[in-house]
Amino acid sequence: MIHDNRADAIAATLANEVARMRAGERLPGVRELSKRFQASAATVSDALARLASHGLVRTEPGRGTFASGPKRTSEPDYSWQSQTLGPARVDAERASRLGSYGSGEHLPLSWGYLSSDILPQEDLQRITSRAAKNPRSWSMTAPAGSPELRRVIAAQYRADPADVLVVSGGQQGLVFAMRTLAEPGATVITESPSYPGAILAAQSAGLSIASVPADADGIIVERLAGELERTKARIIYLQPSFANPTGAVLSASRRAAVIELAATHGAFIIEDDWARHLAFAQQPPPPLFGDDPHGHVVTVTTFSKPASPGLRLGAIIARGPAGERLRASRTADDLCVSPLTQEIGAALLTSQAWPRHLGRLRAALTERRNALLASLEASLPEATVATRPTGGLHLWAKLPTGTSTSQLTDAAYRAGLLVGDGRHFFVNEPPAPFVRLSFGAATPAQIAEGVRELGAALRGLTSTE
Repeated sequence: MIHDNRADAIAATLANEVARMRAGERLPGVRELSKRFQASAATVSDALARLASHGLVRTEPGRGTFASGPKRTSEPDYSWQSQTLGPARVDAERASRLGSYGSGEHLPLSWGYLSSDILPQEDLQRITSRAAKNPRSWSMTAPAGSPELRRVIAAQYRADPADVLVVSGGQQGLVFAMRTLAEPGATVITESPSYPGAILAAQSAGLSIASVPADADGIIVERLAGELERTKARIIYLQPSFANPTGAVLSASRRAAVIELAATHGAFIIEDDWARHLAFAQQPPPPLFGDDPHGHVVTVTTFSKPASPGLRLGAIIARGPAGERLRASRTADDLCVSPLTQEIGAALLTSQAWPRHLGRLRAALTERRNALLASLEASLPEATVATRPTGGLHLWAKLPTGTSTSQLTDAAYRAGLLVGDGRHFFVNEPPAPFVRLSFGAATPAQIAEGVRELGAALRGLTSTE
């Protein structure tokens, strides 16, 4: 959900004005309101939509927006819902941050996708046009996915195509895997800090969450062993390559130890391999899946990250009864991923355009990571970066002790800058103030501007204390 404070402010101002208008009186047009509020047309339209949702205005296409007049109905009473629903599983504040990218006026210095200028948009347009003419794009596929796409994905993991389940992006894959592999009330262990979407997926599945610290070499194995003994957890959630938010890569020795621990405790490892195609080197670290012949590793991968956020396409790869259960349970969610989306994905991944795109992407992300590191050194020397990422999209910065990250990120938002509050990457209280900064959604010039703004916001907070 997009949370736009600017649209909220405009809606509040217009609501006061509409309250003084007669029923049927016409409001100024979007262009006039955009000029008055110095906001984009999209932001003004969002504000008007909020007024319409509350019954304050009505929109007549081709004529304009009109005041509805005083309400004659009583305010709805939703209090019964809170009692009927019971306690919420999902952390609403964390969830609101996960999909929030502000308005088009915000500079995205924390965002989990690529900017349009480094996406293969022309290739996707050409491939989509061709795929739309294929009759297979408008026919049902098997619930597990189209045979061609499953073969393409399986080849990347040295897996059997029968072990591949196509899903609508990595986030759906995480939710589906956690819900299927464990019963509600069971425990999942995550590395700490970790991807907030994985925490939400576990909450949505009704799982308890325990966390184990990680460092530059990934999850600390000795601490993981102790937590497995304590909790009897049967799921371990890991990002072995370019973890979000730290950028850490699980070391070779820890990879072997983690798989051994999973075997000892009869546990599954959900391997979130979201950044496989975002490595700066031509060959990323091999997936854990290839080192595990006994089905302990269940891999979730996505193509929405390297190809396009709008291409909701990913896969779960699992062997044995777990894979069979995942594929059998699929029809409870939906019958299949859109066949058109699958045709586009298969065509893109087998085209000559794909390796060309990945080569350009490696160069662009390396440049932007370097720009972010240089900007922090120049404009935010108070921040400490422990890991220089070699892939992915994110950089994890520690701020001076006592910094309120919630106040800082709120101040940055008001200044038109999106920054990730480090609190949302921890299951429990953060051990220190952190922020997540991202380099995939902004140009080097925008990164420099954004870090200057963030430095000014941090020093503004310090000067008022």
